Amino acid sequence: MRVSFELHDDDLKHFRLIMLEARKSAARSSPEEIVTGARELLANVGSKNVPQFVRERLQSLELLIDILVDHEWRLPEKDAGRVLNALAYFCEPEDLIPDHIPGLGFLDDAIMIELVVRELRHEIDAYRDFCDFRTTHKPNRGVKAKTTDLTRDKWLETRRKELQCRMRRRRKRATDRGGRTPPFRLL
Repeated sequence: MRVSFELHDDDLKHFRLIMLEARKSAARSSPEEIVTGARELLANVGSKNVPQFVRERLQSLELLIDILVDHEWRLPEKDAGRVLNALAYFCEPEDLIPDHIPGLGFLDDAIMIELVVRELRHEIDAYRDFCDFRTTHKPNRGVKAKTTDLTRDKWLETRRKELQCRMRRRRKRATDRGGRTPPFRLL
């Protein structure tokens, strides 16, 4: 069975207002508390039978947490603040739709994750590229391990800086063009 619906500008405005309220509330929380709240949502869902479209979006939530906690990515404070703001909704104990409602309880979380992923698409793309680069440049263990590690650290630093500059450039370009995204569609 397939259920499809489309959220238009007025619908999205409603969800963005809810996100704004969550961000205001989370302003009193530390970054660690926000990350912990998002992790608790993931743990809460882990043992439950939720629809596949929710599970797919939760993987994006994990990725956003990784963007913040990956010590080799070292996202600058201003950029990390954008990701923390995006995670704010997930540390709120009250949802639009209570999580215990079978089949629908995590629908609001999936919608919010989708909105956040769209908002942070340049950050996500840059981080994925960084992870791919890091995977292909694993250190060789052996006689020259220290030298290899230093070289790898330098490669990672250079690549990180390039990708974070690209991320900001793309974000600015999208903002300059109005930052419009197509109507939100959740399948």
